Amino acid sequence: MFMHMLVLGLALAMAGTTFAQTPSPDETKPIKLVVLGDSLSAGLGLSASSAFPARLQKSLETKGIVVDIINAGVSGDTSSGGRDRLDWSVPEGTEAVILELGANDALRGTDPKVTRSALTDILTRLKARRIAVLLCGMLAPPNYGSDYSARFNAIYPDLAKSFGVPLYPFFLAGVAADTRLNQADGLHPTAEGIDVIVKNILPTVEAFLGTISGQRS
Repeated sequence: MFMHMLVLGLALAMAGTTFAQTPSPDETKPIKLVVLGDSLSAGLGLSASSAFPARLQKSLETKGIVVDIINAGVSGDTSSGGRDRLDWSVPEGTEAVILELGANDALRGTDPKVTRSALTDILTRLKARRIAVLLCGMLAPPNYGSDYSARFNAIYPDLAKSFGVPLYPFFLAGVAADTRLNQADGLHPTAEGIDVIVKNILPTVEAFLGTISGQRS
């Protein structure tokens, strides 16, 4: 009888150990991520499979990082437009947002105060929903002068610091002004250009998602 109870106890203990080592569903389910942006992330002029969200998801999956990415890019959108559609563009259950807005503000010469206010509202509302954000910076074109550029370019590092969110300084790094990597309009990346963006931003995104995975466990 004693031996029977001992064997049974050991079996239960081993089962408990095995159970404890099994990853929880939260650790293995895909991270739900939304790319909230404009034509740069929407993939203007490209197939859906060549757009930034799809290429980023594929690159992450090759590294064993399982994500479910929604492309919430709208061509022509400004930061104010992104704010106005935030609630339906970022559905319930979203865990993370890559925020890529502001390029159209800069192209139109929008007052940086307006852009800063809209992005502040977006970050405030996402924070209230406990959604992690990776902020992608944008740089103003030089044609509006150095004062405008300084005021606009400061928006992103300022907000990243005040909200405590990670910043990717310039979304088009390595691609902007390179004719080989942009479409005929000189503004929108080709499929090859998107791949360069993904390659450059990937380490930042990996670290960002790693933080979210760590909070799940």
